[in-house]
Amino acid sequence: MNRRHATRLLVHLAVVAAAGAWSPLHAQTALDDVLAKKQITIAIPTDFPPYGFVGTDLKPQGLDIDMATYIAGKLGVKVELVPVSSANRIPYLQTKKAELVISTLGKNAEREKVIDFTAAYSPFFQAVFAAKGTAIKGPADLAGKTVSVTRGAIEDMELTKIAPPTADIKRFEDNNATVSAFVSGQVQAIATGASVAGNMMGRNPQLGTEFKFVLKDSPNFIGVAKGEDKLRLKVNEIIAAAKASGDLDKMAMKWLGRPAGDLPN
Repeated sequence: MNRRHATRLLVHLAVVAAAGAWSPLHAQTALDDVLAKKQITIAIPTDFPPYGFVGTDLKPQGLDIDMATYIAGKLGVKVELVPVSSANRIPYLQTKKAELVISTLGKNAEREKVIDFTAAYSPFFQAVFAAKGTAIKGPADLAGKTVSVTRGAIEDMELTKIAPPTADIKRFEDNNATVSAFVSGQVQAIATGASVAGNMMGRNPQLGTEFKFVLKDSPNFIGVAKGEDKLRLKVNEIIAAAKASGDLDKMAMKWLGRPAGDLPN
């Protein structure tokens, strides 16, 4: 390589390095921007009770909405809630339409390639539910009882592993049929996901349904734009303090009927 080519190569590498140093990945302006404008935009669900749904006053409510409001309060800023769906919640972070996504977001390797995650803030789970008067505290108490479950779902697989031989498991083809069997009194208990149960309990308060025991836990995390470490670490501080004070447990009890429990960092 002659001197001219070597010089061009060095200049090119310097330009690339400079561009990398000033890329948005390293800028980390989200937290500073939020504090400067005294407002944070948080993407939330409105069709996924009890985590996020529209109340009778037409305003969003649920565990995720409470968490969004809580974080804004701890930051000392106003909150702008932006409804999202499962399909567009990650793009909202990538296009800076929201600083955080609090929308029953599970963490996996594919998502970690495009966004970052805080510590977990709430459980997402499959569980057994029944009326308050039904004596069920664990799998052994299902002996001799009827339980509805959706065929092939996660809760079906988990229930099958632990149910005693005398449990009468009624399998249905979809969630609507599973719920209908419980609501109509065909079965004494139902094994389903927290969101399905939350929706069912909201629509049928007269049943007095409550959480009995967990089949499988899959915690929720808060999504942050890739590289925004200052914001992520600040939110982690808020989550850690809320965990220590019992505030996370209070939110989970309010909306899920169970404490948040031991959540991963």
